[in-house]
Amino acid sequence: MIKNTDTIAALRIETPPATLREIALERMRRAIISGLFEPGARLVERTLCDHLGVSRSVIREVIRHLEAEGLVEMVAKQGPIVARLEWDDARQIYEIRAALEATAVADCARVATDEVKAQLRESLDELDRTSRQNSPLGILDATTTFYEIIFRTGGHTIAWDIVSRLNSRISRLRVMTLSSANRMASGPAQIREIFAGIERNDPEAAARACRAHVAAAAMIAETILGKKPSSVLPASE
Repeated sequence: MIKNTDTIAALRIETPPATLREIALERMRRAIISGLFEPGARLVERTLCDHLGVSRSVIREVIRHLEAEGLVEMVAKQGPIVARLEWDDARQIYEIRAALEATAVADCARVATDEVKAQLRESLDELDRTSRQNSPLGILDATTTFYEIIFRTGGHTIAWDIVSRLNSRISRLRVMTLSSANRMASGPAQIREIFAGIERNDPEAAARACRAHVAAAAMIAETILGKKPSSVLPASE
């Protein structure tokens, strides 16, 4: 018979340790997002097994998962390759971002408390720190935290699920645009404009800054991906 319930409660595993597959998946995902594996590069199972120190079955699971995230594609007679970035796909992602993020930002601004603002300020401080260190992956992590707070505060949990499913491709585009001149500084500055609107509880200003931020990123991506720049996304409505 169990007498000490406190002792039993202490046995509960609140945060299960990551499995080998999860570790390998995260490392491969970040390697592709950061550009370590270039678009179109073949992903050879044996080579990946050697690099990661895992079995072929783990690598195959990881590749299937990355394919579902849009980071890997299967090519006949070649096998898995790193998915190529195409402007038409990127354009759709930016349009989705503009719609979902602007709405979430506005709703967050309407209800943001001092506690929420403090959380956002903390994530922005981390964004500034990683920007000074020229750390694209650090910038991605801080930006993701910033937007998750916004979506959840505004009550847009389903929209955040949609964004999360696209997050690998969004992150890939973010790293690509960060490589352009001055984006490492201008991007965080534009995000601070979003926060300024939230801090004032001004939904219109926050949404306007959000749309401008996404539009600026889309223009850079369009140029990098080989298209003539055009106003595919309005900076304001």
